[in-house]
Amino acid sequence: MNYTTRLAELGITLPKAAAPVASYVPVVVHGGMAYVSGQIAFVDGKVMTGRLGDDVSLEGGQTAARACGLMILAQLQAAGLLDQVERVVKLGAFVSSTPEFTDHPKVANGASDLMEQVFGGAGQHARAAVGVAALPLGAAVEVDAIVALKA
Repeated sequence: MNYTTRLAELGITLPKAAAPVASYVPVVVHGGMAYVSGQIAFVDGKVMTGRLGDDVSLEGGQTAARACGLMILAQLQAAGLLDQVERVVKLGAFVSSTPEFTDHPKVANGASDLMEQVFGGAGQHARAAVGVAALPLGAAVEVDAIVALKA
C-alpha cells in the first residue's frame, strides 16, 4: 500500500516535520524498526498547551493526540519511511493531567484511531497511556512510536 496516496484519499495533509527541541534525532532506524521520538501537538504552527482535567477538555486532548500522530507520520515521511511502514508496533502516549484525571486511554485514542485510519489493520498496535505532571514546552500531549519497516 502507498500510504502517501492513502493520506490524500483521506484528505489528510501532514504538517511540516518539527525540528528537535533538544539533543536527539526525530527518527532512528535499527534492525528493521523505526523509533520515532516523542512528538508534541502542533496546530496551526502552535503547540497545544495545557493540562487535562484543568484547562483542556477530553475532546481537546484527543485532538492534541491526533496532532501528535500526524507529526509522527510527518517525521516518517521526512525520513523517507512512510511508504515503507509494515506495521505500527507500539505507541506511547503521555498526557499532562491533574492527579484526578483518569481518561488517559481515551485521550490516546486520538493518535491510535489515526494510525488505524491510515494503515488499516497494520495500524493496530500495543500502547501505553500515562499521565504526567508536565511535558516539554507545556504541551498537553506527547506521543512516540515504534514502527516495523518492510524488508
